[in-house]
Amino acid sequence: MSTGKSSIMQKLLPTSLVGSLPKPSWLAEPETLWSPWKLQVDELVEGKQDALRIAVQEQRRSGIDIISDGEQTRQHFVTTFIEHLSGVDFERRETVRIRDRYDASVPTVVGAVSREEPVFVDDARFLRQQTDQPIKWALPGPMTMIDTLYDAHYTSREKLAWEFAKILNQEAKELEAAGVDIIQFDEPAFNVFFDEVQDWGVAALERAAEGLRAETVVHICYGYGIKANTDWKATLGPEWRQYEKSFPLLQRSSIDTISLEAQHSRVPMDLIDLLSGKNVMLGAIDVASETIETPEDVAATLRKALTFVQADKLIPSTNCGMAPLPRGVALGKLRALSAGAAIVRAELGGSEVPQEAEG
Repeated sequence: MSTGKSSIMQKLLPTSLVGSLPKPSWLAEPETLWSPWKLQVDELVEGKQDALRIAVQEQRRSGIDIISDGEQTRQHFVTTFIEHLSGVDFERRETVRIRDRYDASVPTVVGAVSREEPVFVDDARFLRQQTDQPIKWALPGPMTMIDTLYDAHYTSREKLAWEFAKILNQEAKELEAAGVDIIQFDEPAFNVFFDEVQDWGVAALERAAEGLRAETVVHICYGYGIKANTDWKATLGPEWRQYEKSFPLLQRSSIDTISLEAQHSRVPMDLIDLLSGKNVMLGAIDVASETIETPEDVAATLRKALTFVQADKLIPSTNCGMAPLPRGVALGKLRALSAGAAIVRAELGGSEVPQEAEG
């Protein structure tokens, strides 16, 4: 499905971070998800902005083309957004199964959910001030949001997802107005709840992206490199074919770019064929290992992908976020991503997207 948007992909194989970067040790506990902030009130605001500046600088020094905030201003990619919504009680907690994989204590939906004010817009505006490169902002997708809560009000995953889709659309439009070029929706739940993805998941995602002029991405990963995720992946057999369920649906959707894990994954590369016509954000960096890829490792993964997708539609990226990794490792991986993309770009004969290929 064509959106009629003009692509911002002026550079061939533009590199992008998919999610988080590790936070500085003075802001939060290193290598820890959901780490509490070490600063308070005004100092916390200033500290988050300092961390965001550093994240931008490190991406630019590493040669990353599409700049993100590295999620420096939020504790978690889902709950930080939900914390700012009414209708959710963070004091009333229940234990739920997250993506059928591990138990977690989560807040409870106690009433109608709504967004009283923008959540990330000020942070995105600050990011926009730090660089003239294209910028990307990530939001949780509707299905992944409902999978991180206990619902005592709607008692329907679908109804709650549609409410979140409307809220996300409000936020996304204001992020766009603040200068964000690319809005990414994180939907790891798409790799688990296949019937719901088909029945209403993709439709709810499209509702969240409705009317946006900014490029849109859906990121569907196999999770951070934490034990619960690596244990789950060990049960998936010699081939990971979960994308086979969602890709045909997303190929027909209004979403511009679809992401997938490739580096050190068991995802058959030919599943990219199911995304004909879409931009492909390809994970060429393994976030579940502290071993830093060589540029040639990255280049080899990209070459395999180019068998199935045109170069002007390929965006080299990380598999997922890197918050749990040591900072030095994460930065080394960013440099490898950039250098690997540069190798393949040179093999393709240049850096600019041909004019006839744009859009």
